[in-house]
Amino acid sequence: MFFFFPEESPSNADNTYQSPFESIKQIDDDGNEYWYARDLQEILEYSEWRNFSKIIEKAKSACETSGHAVQSEFVDVNKLVDVGANLQRSIQDIVLSRYACYLIAMNGNPRKEVIALAQTYFAVKTHEQEQLELQKEDSLRLQIRQDIKEHNISLAEAANQAGIKEPKDYAIFQNEGYKGLYGGLGGGVKPIHAKKGLKKSQKILDHMGSTELAANLFRSTQTDEKLRREGIKGKENANKIHHDVGAKVRQTIKELGGTMPEDLETPTKSIQQIRKESKKALSK
Repeated sequence: MFFFFPEESPSNADNTYQSPFESIKQIDDDGNEYWYARDLQEILEYSEWRNFSKIIEKAKSACETSGHAVQSEFVDVNKLVDVGANLQRSIQDIVLSRYACYLIAMNGNPRKEVIALAQTYFAVKTHEQEQLELQKEDSLRLQIRQDIKEHNISLAEAANQAGIKEPKDYAIFQNEGYKGLYGGLGGGVKPIHAKKGLKKSQKILDHMGSTELAANLFRSTQTDEKLRREGIKGKENANKIHHDVGAKVRQTIKELGGTMPEDLETPTKSIQQIRKESKKALSK
């Protein structure tokens, strides 16, 4: 079987070319693309499921080695197929992500021309998805960082009402919140700064991913509300509230099985770099 990938799509709508991998693609209710292993087996010219299963197992091993969750990329399912005389039987199948399909193609028989086509198709699609996810992450970081900036103004007002008037006292107050949230490091802002390998002039909030930023936004908003709701007075009391709220957010993350803030990866791009790139893109 040979599949031809034309450089240009024909202008006639009835003859518009469609990749065979596109033709078997499925889309779930959330808009996520996936493929069935049985469909992919046929297009990749594997006549027997047992032989194709060996390729899938190699792909799973590669998936695990790359640090991806195998159970998320390869989902075992059973489905009913017609066997004639109005009868059906259940067969094993696997729901494959785009990345899973790519790994299968990379572990397929290199002598098959269709395997080379599959490698190209899924490599391009995987790269496109990665770029899209990076763009979404950058956009989310910008949004949450701006939210934190705005909410910190309100938090500063609440702290002031509680008796924290001087900049030095407010720095201590903020440090207590970080101590609570980043209990694994201890010491507040300084160890976080050191863990991220930042210069003294760089702000830690500008070097956090969206998940870490979201945790800090929650810490800020909940401390603000608690100070106002309970009418907290006194610097020590306000500091304790901020520390306790930070610790509570940390405990919630732990209970949900999440990654502790200090263990989250520091993005390669700062908020300033993302803003600069966004402005440059808009000016084109």
